[in-house]
Amino acid sequence: MPRLMLTDKRWQKLLQVMKSTGRIYNKPEHRMTFEGILYRLRTGIPWRDLPTEFGGWNTIYRRFNLWSKKGLLNNLFNELAKLADYDWVFADGSIVKAHQHSTGAATSDNECIGKSRGGNSTKIHLAVDSGGLPIYFELSEGQRNDIARAQSLVDHLQEVNVFVGDKGYDSDALREYIEARGGISVIPKRNYGQDIDKESVDWCLYKYRHLVENAFARIKHYRSISTRYEKLARNYASMVSLAFSMMWLPMYC
Repeated sequence: MPRLMLTDKRWQKLLQVMKSTGRIYNKPEHRMTFEGILYRLRTGIPWRDLPTEFGGWNTIYRRFNLWSKKGLLNNLFNELAKLADYDWVFADGSIVKAHQHSTGAATSDNECIGKSRGGNSTKIHLAVDSGGLPIYFELSEGQRNDIARAQSLVDHLQEVNVFVGDKGYDSDALREYIEARGGISVIPKRNYGQDIDKESVDWCLYKYRHLVENAFARIKHYRSISTRYEKLARNYASMVSLAFSMMWLPMYC
């Protein structure tokens, strides 16, 4: 078995979760289709260049697009993330360069692709649990500030205990919102020239914020994540969900 292909045990776990959604049937060809999607995730090659061992490229792409429409890959990530530990939650955003082929979607929406001097980009807003495993994410245009999606990240947490973020989340309104949900915020304040009480932040806990940075580093090993090639935000989100699912899979088998 090639090094990067799924073991039988891991495939059975993924198939079990996907079947539980009621949105796919147990077809033998699903395994090689899934392997083809994973290959595309790792390499970022055009769909037309997929090796024929996985099947017809058009079949694999149409199946991926269908699963994306059904939200199957997002559901897969959400189901695997149910083991999350919510004692500490770390949040951050990371900008992804959007390839020229990702622009020009035949929709009226910007598909979460922002334009700036640096070119086209998309931002991934992410929350990870105490072990650094992903819990929830959203996409936005690359130029959006982290604070723009902070409240939404909090809203989608099953529990709000301790929320840790960098200075990009410096907002009294956000701190009050977290406290209203029964949580504690560990967010340093920006220095605007006034005296800052440095003792007001748990710096020991703040040092563990590298866990969310590590999560970004891991998924950006996948070429289809580190550079966005998908025209539709829905399809790119499905690719990100698949990458996060691969982070969770070793926790099960």
